[in-house]
Amino acid sequence: MAEITVQLVSVDRMIWTGQASIVTAQTTEGEIGILPGHEPILGQLKDNGVVTINPVDGDRIIAAVQGGFLSVVGDKVTVLADWATLASEVNSTEAESNANQDDDELSKWRGQAELAAVRRAGR
Repeated sequence: MAEITVQLVSVDRMIWTGQASIVTAQTTEGEIGILPGHEPILGQLKDNGVVTINPVDGDRIIAAVQGGFLSVVGDKVTVLADWATLASEVNSTEAESNANQDDDELSKWRGQAELAAVRRAGR
């Protein structure tokens, strides 16, 4: 089976490196799949995008990425993201709690804006 060498890197750390059979990524031009023997390419990663790596050994790797680039040269794929995290690193309980806090904060600000609008209208 043909393989490609893959590096998934964010600005602050090396996230994953190894051999894979396919890499898919969401780019600003659409989703792209990279197989062994792919032509050289440079693509811009989509903000709030997903990169998926199917390693030769092990489970599929899914990463959320924020900006950056994907480069294919020879038998090597480099994904350089401004920010990235693996799906396996996400604590769903903590993420849900943070989302609820954000909703509460948004409701608070929305209420203050409505109150200010009522006060301005009453002048």
